[in-house]
Amino acid sequence: MTKWVYSFGDGKAEGESAMRNLLGGKGANLAEMCNLGLPVPPGFTITTEVCTAYYDNGKTYPAELKDAVKAALDKVGAITGRTFGDASKPLLVSVRSGARASMPGMMDTVLNLGLNDQTVEALAKDANDERFAYDSYRRFITMYSNVVLNVEHHAFEEALEHYKEEKGFDLDTELAAADWKALIGTYKTIVKKEHGSDFPQGAEDQLWGAISAVFDSWMIPRAKKYRELNNIPESWGTAVNVQAMVFGNMGDTSATGVAFTRNPSTGESALYGEFLINAQGEDVVAGIRTPQDITEKARQEAGSDKPSMEKAMPESFAELTRIYGILEKHYRDMQDMEFTIENGKLWMLQTRNGKRTAKAALRIAVELAGEGLISKEEAIRRIEPGSLDQLLHPTIDPKAERKIIATGLPASPGAAVGEIVFNSEDAEAARKAERKCILVRVETSPEDIHGMHAAEGILTTRGGMTSHAAVVARGMGKPCVSGVGSIRIDYKAQTLTVGGVTLKAGDKLTIDGSTGQVIQGEVKMVEPELSGEFAALMEWADAARTMKVRTNADTPSDARAARNFGAEGIGLCRTEHMFFEGDRIVAVREMILSDDAEGRKAALAKIEPYQTDDFVELFTIMSGLPVTIRLLDPPLHEFLPHTDKDVTEFAHTVGVPEERVRARLKELDETNPMLGFRGCRLAIAYPEIAEMQARAILTAAAKAAKQTGKPVTPEIMVPLVFTKAEFDIVKARIDGEAKKLGNTVEYQVGTMIELPRAALRSAEIAESAEFFSYGTNDLTQTALGISRDDAGTFLGSYTKAGIIPSDPFVTIDRDGVGELVKISAERGRSVRKGIKLGICGEHGGDPASIAFCQEVALDYVSCSPFRVPIARLAAAQAALGEGGKNA
Repeated sequence: MTKWVYSFGDGKAEGESAMRNLLGGKGANLAEMCNLGLPVPPGFTITTEVCTAYYDNGKTYPAELKDAVKAALDKVGAITGRTFGDASKPLLVSVRSGARASMPGMMDTVLNLGLNDQTVEALAKDANDERFAYDSYRRFITMYSNVVLNVEHHAFEEALEHYKEEKGFDLDTELAAADWKALIGTYKTIVKKEHGSDFPQGAEDQLWGAISAVFDSWMIPRAKKYRELNNIPESWGTAVNVQAMVFGNMGDTSATGVAFTRNPSTGESALYGEFLINAQGEDVVAGIRTPQDITEKARQEAGSDKPSMEKAMPESFAELTRIYGILEKHYRDMQDMEFTIENGKLWMLQTRNGKRTAKAALRIAVELAGEGLISKEEAIRRIEPGSLDQLLHPTIDPKAERKIIATGLPASPGAAVGEIVFNSEDAEAARKAERKCILVRVETSPEDIHGMHAAEGILTTRGGMTSHAAVVARGMGKPCVSGVGSIRIDYKAQTLTVGGVTLKAGDKLTIDGSTGQVIQGEVKMVEPELSGEFAALMEWADAARTMKVRTNADTPSDARAARNFGAEGIGLCRTEHMFFEGDRIVAVREMILSDDAEGRKAALAKIEPYQTDDFVELFTIMSGLPVTIRLLDPPLHEFLPHTDKDVTEFAHTVGVPEERVRARLKELDETNPMLGFRGCRLAIAYPEIAEMQARAILTAAAKAAKQTGKPVTPEIMVPLVFTKAEFDIVKARIDGEAKKLGNTVEYQVGTMIELPRAALRSAEIAESAEFFSYGTNDLTQTALGISRDDAGTFLGSYTKAGIIPSDPFVTIDRDGVGELVKISAERGRSVRKGIKLGICGEHGGDPASIAFCQEVALDYVSCSPFRVPIARLAAAQAALGEGGKNA
């Protein structure tokens, strides 16, 4: 027969901490604390399986549950010497939720259950304190009516405030027993009016009403939203914990509080928390009274004149200190504890692994390893790699007020504030004038690279997590919010409008790239700090991982930032971004307008010195580390001017008729540029482009090797091939230029696998290619038939419906794209043993995708500079295997 109820109390329990799936986190930990011999009020846990059965059977309970609950209540009564519902020696209980994953404040709680018009008198007599008894009863009516009977809490608050005003009271503590009695009559009237029936007096009716309310709260909107945000499955359900009441509101020798064994904000190893004398649990969080500090040190730092628990209740403080030491050593992690002191005796009501900031998580993990409580490997596993973003970028001050006007996709982490600009030229002008700005665009293109560089952050109304804006912003380490479809931009009027709010160029705007929030006005920021613990954890991670971590970097500043974050080379240098710098864009456009190879070569000759210098700088910064340089990839029309003003200006600069520029634009216009005239197709049609880039790369490698004294082995990458024949043609051009140069530098020529056919034909391509780099951004687009720039309009509904588990542009689609990578790797290795394999799409910085790369045994992942630490940690976790992320 299924066991639905597990008892605990009096130093023993039927459950233990390992049973959290069945008993929920709270129930499992209450059982564990009992087994450790700690003071825990007796009680029992109704399992998560009951929750499942409750919803599976039209909100009805298993037939045996009622008897099991009664038997468990009798056990609690035997331990406490009280009887549930008895008029002279009543047992009062709390009813609380407890899912297997912590969901603080998301579900419902009822305290003081079992009180009625008779038992309240017994409680008053037993405690010799009438005021305490009636205070507890009015609290119970308020809480039960709100949670179980759906009577709004404010109805009772208004009645209380009105009564206090009438009597001239300021604080709840000024009300005597007679006052609470009078208010209880008012409260009952409110219940009758709002609920339509009297407040229930039967203890058993109260209990089952509360149990059902807790199970019902599993499906209330805030709980559902929390589960959605924290990836908690609905199928887990919640347990219900019924526990004998202990009272913190029995006078000055009683109290209630919450404590952490370490500071959850900083990670400092010191007891941290708050308590209130003569109060119940909800008073600490309700803000009606100001809580007091637990330690004397914290009280002094806060400048509080209220006594600390250490001073006011030294014996209870000593007991709490003893218990927290036991719990932290037992659980080997920072604990979040709830306690109540009743007439000088301390009772533990809960312990759980405490929520913490990324900064605190890092310090706690490293210090616990230093104390020998956990291993270095477990410390590595405990840090969520994505949380390191909090440490690498400015963030919004958590205390700051936010006037959120829209929410989009959190495309690049960190926060930024500045004046609104609607084009890249204005962004550059603002930077020159030392004014911070946010670049606001419908969408960005490679032409906006200078504006994006100049801006503090980028906001787009179109595009997804891997749109141009998102990818480039992440590479630059700049915050970006993309796909804010609710915003309307009017470039002509220089305004953005959303929900009745209109902002114009020059108005202040704040964006939070970690949450996707768009905030009106200027919001206070917190600058990032990297601690010694960060360096220690990264050192341990590097020792544990087997994959290398490179960076995607196109500029010296990107390369330097990546090196500082521990990058072991460049996995993708996009040469097209270099073409937009300064005067070189004019030469690029001259090349595109040229009618013959000679004209193109003349224009390219102007660009070659720039390219060479760019590569020298990158090779020098990388100082002997591998650098993969992708040959020109985007379609040529992206480099041409598009507005009438820009066309006129360019035609005048180079001395050609405007009609010629417009005609070329028309010739190059494509219906689907992503699948058009780009990648290796450019190198085959216009070989002089690849030849110039090959010369620049090899010349730069020789110069950098001479300057640094370290050998440089460039990896030249041919993009968008789908046949060996294409690759061979381009490779022959590169090798030909090397021969002409009398090249002495070792180099490799490989390709980017970004088309399904290339993945399937990897064996024959590997006959010529010396390395593969998986361009999973485009491979995802071409394998799934989804445009990453337009996917934001429907991918949300796909993930919500369970069609796909997550955005395939954020986390690799293992079954489709992943299978292509796996096939390609196997076939490539079958022909060229030891072929170097890496990934350079945005997936290279995603922890779940990095785990997949480990499984396929790739040699390296490559990601944007600010994701390098995340990739280093994720690669270490992947090498160590799954498990143990507690932070």
